[in-house]
Amino acid sequence: MTGNRRFFRKMALPAALLILLAGCGESGDYVAKVDGEKILQTELDDALREQYGTEVLDTLITNKIVELEAKKVGVSVSEDSIQEEYENLAESYGGKELLQTTLEENGLTEQSVKDNIRMYQLTKNVIAASIDISDEEVAQYFENNKDSYGQKEEIVASHILLEDEETAKDVLAKVKAGDDFAELAKTYSIDTSTNENGGEIGYISRGQMDEKFEEATFDLEKGSISDIVQTSEGYHIIKVTEKVPAEEAVFEDVKDEVYETVLEERINEEYTSWLAEKQEQYKIEKM
Repeated sequence: MTGNRRFFRKMALPAALLILLAGCGESGDYVAKVDGEKILQTELDDALREQYGTEVLDTLITNKIVELEAKKVGVSVSEDSIQEEYENLAESYGGKELLQTTLEENGLTEQSVKDNIRMYQLTKNVIAASIDISDEEVAQYFENNKDSYGQKEEIVASHILLEDEETAKDVLAKVKAGDDFAELAKTYSIDTSTNENGGEIGYISRGQMDEKFEEATFDLEKGSISDIVQTSEGYHIIKVTEKVPAEEAVFEDVKDEVYETVLEERINEEYTSWLAEKQEQYKIEKM
């Protein structure tokens, strides 16, 4: 979904959404008070229109062009695909509740975001209908980016981070004596992001961690525990619980994924010129 969100961000216009939402209240509503003096909804509406009016109008014109083109080429967007993208967005924010809080803080609603998603997907589908991607182009893209589709060597690790070497030696002695690693992490580790989970860091691939930490971790066998490893953060005791070997990607296994990536890139490349061409074809009158 990475490519989708990149394109979505290009099209998403929070200012446009804010001004479209701003006109929903009655003219007598107020949005704030200062020493009892009201700031009216109409004042906010006028300020938003003055600041973002041209941008919003251009967005609405673009949306109308997309809708007309969608009718011409016979493409649409399903509610299921909108919901799926919304749920992916919520997941990226840490859940629906956190996303909802963010929306409320910005004066947005779930429906306004879904409307934006719908327009993004409709635009994508309209432009995609005019793009021809050959099997050779997909295969070449795969060859040029093979490493990004393969399975990298990964390790699942946990650690106990200590502030000083003396404490690290004491804790390592407890580990070697058979004390539970996870419980020791909860008791002694100063890494507040992992200690409550028994020191679990999760999946690690090369290039993500401190060089000394990484070297020690990837040298360990599954189920084994390191000696004390010193980094700029402190003194680590590392346990490896899983090792995933590197595996080269097979084109046939990822062909559909590669095609979608190529399509996303082509859409991003052609969007501006496509829109300019359509603007020339339609009679646009601004009042």
